[in-house]
Amino acid sequence: MFTAVGDPENPDLEETKIAETTPTPVVEEWKPSLRYRIQQKTGCDLGVFTEKNTWYAFAISVILFSVIATAGLSIFESTSSSFGTSDEIDPVPDFVTPTLNRTTYEANLTNETGMFQLSNLRGHTVILDFMAVACSNCHYVQEHLEASQADYEAIEGPYPVVIVSIGVWWASEDFDDINETFGSGDRMMPWVVAVADGDDVILDANDTTTRSIVAHYSAQAIPLAVVIDHEGYMIHKTNTGTPSDQWKSFDEAVELSVKGEAESIRIGLAKVDTSAWAIFALGMMLGVLVYFSPCAFPILPSYIGYYISLGAREEELRESGKLEGRMPGHFSVGFLSGMGMLTFFLVLGLLVIGLAEIVPISLYLHNFALGIAILLIILGSFMLMGGTAHLLGWVDKLIVQRFSTTEMDDKFTPRRNMYLWGIGYAAGSIDCTAAAVIPFVGYLAAIGGSSMYTGLAGIMLSVLLLMTIVTGMVGTGRDMFRQILMKASGMIKLVGSWMMMFAGIMLTIYLTNAELTNAIL
Repeated sequence: MFTAVGDPENPDLEETKIAETTPTPVVEEWKPSLRYRIQQKTGCDLGVFTEKNTWYAFAISVILFSVIATAGLSIFESTSSSFGTSDEIDPVPDFVTPTLNRTTYEANLTNETGMFQLSNLRGHTVILDFMAVACSNCHYVQEHLEASQADYEAIEGPYPVVIVSIGVWWASEDFDDINETFGSGDRMMPWVVAVADGDDVILDANDTTTRSIVAHYSAQAIPLAVVIDHEGYMIHKTNTGTPSDQWKSFDEAVELSVKGEAESIRIGLAKVDTSAWAIFALGMMLGVLVYFSPCAFPILPSYIGYYISLGAREEELRESGKLEGRMPGHFSVGFLSGMGMLTFFLVLGLLVIGLAEIVPISLYLHNFALGIAILLIILGSFMLMGGTAHLLGWVDKLIVQRFSTTEMDDKFTPRRNMYLWGIGYAAGSIDCTAAAVIPFVGYLAAIGGSSMYTGLAGIMLSVLLLMTIVTGMVGTGRDMFRQILMKASGMIKLVGSWMMMFAGIMLTIYLTNAELTNAIL
């Protein structure tokens, strides 16, 4: 486009080009993506799953989790296999217990009042299953027995199999509880079901030893499955519903007994010793089983992963004023975590004792542990995606911000955090912990005197020492790689998030699916 410009008195025209203006483009209204909306609502960035470091951390977490969990379970199995055994091989103690007295299953093996006596089964292979309604690991034993019952009966030999399950939480689960759960319905046990009461073992008239079946069979930690041959000798025992050999050695012992070939594998039961030192030592041994129990194996790697990441930014936090002084020492951290565990057990014990007549708390321990498992999955996933601050804002404000801190807070309190981690460790493993502690408490109550304080002191000291020692060992390794850890703090946080999720997932599987648990282990 052109125009003529110039002086009006000058007839000459000058053509000048007029600059053309670019039309303003029409901008469409911006629509936020689904990823953006999720991040705004929850604080979680799904884009983290497209980053390579996330999946590098995943691979590292799988390896670490597997190694630590396997080590913990190995310690548990090696400890439990020797727990309650002796080199002195004698027939197991005889006992008499009431049964459910069902016509189909107990009537032919009891007297007219439904009482069962072990010695009447000489000439049989007997499987004793010490259990409780609220013990989820016990149900894994029972699932295996039910699945294998027909195979046991099909073994050719002169000494057929008889299975006897015995409820041993008489302080919190009475005859009616056992009958309603296992007498009929979906969880019915198609074999002899008995209920101990603490006065079961047959002793000489002048023998003042406790008559508790828990004491004489070292059933302080359940589940406990024992195989007894035709002459009354113990030939095998297991304290878990998920043995690492998939029940191979247990089933082989049953087969040898049925065929009369089990004499070479007989083992002795430890004699009852109610001295103060013996009670204390028993408590210490149970503490080991509690700490490395199958319910705890998913939690242990997560705890170690968090502790490894604890000091990755120590220098930076100190320089920014968020950390006063140095990070606590390894053994100090372990002690604080152990105290957190003991605090949880103490509070739970007081609740169980105080509310026992009103609410049967022991029946809800399984659901409580399952809730902890689900919470671990949620927390781990939110940590991975950076949405922790948005998760349950009122909980974060009233509880987390009040008691726990992170490296992003104005003040970072590692001592308090490790104490809280100890509480979480105890809460996550409560299902198996209760299976060890509740029968032990009942056993101590039957003995009386100062045994209650001595035995519980043994458990508490054992757990405290183990938490301190394990944390110290991990801390020593952490110091060796301090520079690497400081450079890889971001990766460490990702690994910690994955391991927390693995802890929740594995604990959920363990508590809900026996077959999958056995396949994984």
